[in-house]
Amino acid sequence: MGKIHLTPRLRALAALVPDGAVLADIGTDHAILPVSLLMAGRIPRAIASDIRSGPLDSARRTAERFAMQDRVSLRLGAGLETVAPFEADTVAIAGMGGETIAEILQAAPWTRQGDTLLLLQPMTMQARLRQWLAENGYAILAENLCTEGHRIYTILTVRGGAEPIPRALWECCISDALLASPLAAAYIQKQLTREKKALKGLEHADKPAELERVRRTVEYLEHALAGLEERK
Repeated sequence: MGKIHLTPRLRALAALVPDGAVLADIGTDHAILPVSLLMAGRIPRAIASDIRSGPLDSARRTAERFAMQDRVSLRLGAGLETVAPFEADTVAIAGMGGETIAEILQAAPWTRQGDTLLLLQPMTMQARLRQWLAENGYAILAENLCTEGHRIYTILTVRGGAEPIPRALWECCISDALLASPLAAAYIQKQLTREKKALKGLEHADKPAELERVRRTVEYLEHALAGLEERK
């Protein structure tokens, strides 16, 4: 049967899934995450969903290879439209852009009620996702960071049921929860380098609103980095 291999990013995500959870893995690709958790006895059953038939065929092969086909429900469709409200108590959405993740949650308003644990791993547009979550009544309970290759990935642990809070985009370049991670300083420094480069590129552009947003972002990140240094 062999062993199933998890990348550092998926390993960090798997560690956040509660024992005994019914997991819906959205954008499952090869179903590595749910099958690995089933094999470890961490969860009793799972839903593996993908918008494309090719990845779902790969998921089927993974489930069959590790004799988990009876415990994984494979579903073809976009986002959470394949999952009935509250059918799963934990939802993982990983490997997509932050705006796409927000669109998936927007189309599944039952996730706002707070009964479902959301594990979100945005590949891009992290600030946009944090902003959307805050403004739509989702609370970021934790933000874990992990490294894979030269990249630092963030995984947000989220629940609905919070009070919606208007947030400027520059305030969402990091979260308070992220500051607890041992990798917080490295993550912030990477964001700061990127934003300073963007700021330099905007100096002679006629984009005052974007210039102000990036300037505020740089100041916010510098303040957060200084705070971390003071705590050492």
